Amino acid sequence: MRDPNIPDHIFYTSGEDAAYSRAAEIATPQTQDPAYRLAFQDPDFLLREDLRSVRFQLEMLKPEILLDEANIGSTFVMYGSARIPEPKLADAMVDAVEGTQKKVAERLRAKAKYYEEARALARKASRFGTGEDGKRQFVVCSGGGPSIMEAANRGAADEGADSIGLNIVLPHEQAPNEYVTPSLSFQFHYFALRKMHFLIRARAVAAFPGGFGTFDELFELLCLVQTGKMKPLPILLFGEEFWTRVVDFKALAEEGTISPDDLNILRFVETADEAWSLVEDFYKDPVGWKSEPTVLTLD
Repeated sequence: MRDPNIPDHIFYTSGEDAAYSRAAEIATPQTQDPAYRLAFQDPDFLLREDLRSVRFQLEMLKPEILLDEANIGSTFVMYGSARIPEPKLADAMVDAVEGTQKKVAERLRAKAKYYEEARALARKASRFGTGEDGKRQFVVCSGGGPSIMEAANRGAADEGADSIGLNIVLPHEQAPNEYVTPSLSFQFHYFALRKMHFLIRARAVAAFPGGFGTFDELFELLCLVQTGKMKPLPILLFGEEFWTRVVDFKALAEEGTISPDDLNILRFVETADEAWSLVEDFYKDPVGWKSEPTVLTLD
């Protein structure tokens, strides 16, 4: 017997079984009760409190499988505020408010330059292409929302490259920005799993000025590297004036709550060119990059 037509599978797929179940359904008290539904087609069952661990697993698996199928080997993650305006909209934002809010708006306008830097950095990362194994490297990944996140995805789109958006279900806003690749646009319920997916493939991270969300993401990353749970990687903070004003990293070392060496985990940058140069330096000599002191040297 030559070239036998041996099927790959002898069991029907779950989709086929589900279709057969719907087609064969007879309206009786038994078939109409929720207990009769196939478990994977029963949203009431899947959303039960005691199915939380299953939902964790599903939320972990879905992006992982789809990103693997998309041949994505590594990402360049960009964190940042959802409130910093695009430069061309910055003046209008200031003109729209009065009183104490105008000063806040002016501060946000001063940070509008980082929209363009995030976009430029995303363009640089998107030009990297694939590695020898055919995997796509330094694929831009953002939170998928507006402002700095939008700039990151937009920069990738400028290059005709795919980019990832990791949205989170919130009581307000947070629709994916228009520049996220639709097939790489994911929505999360759990912040913890979203943060895991930010970092699983991350090979460089840029943090732009931001609020609680940016701090949450950045400080978890710093803690993972500091404690050795994650290998070092380039961690680039855009806007030294902002970061050293809102966080006194040097004081943490002086107070003894972190080691002076921990200050070398991160670097301050102002431009996309500077950031990309540091990424290149890191992958040429990771050990040397880590040992070079930051500008936050102790007295």
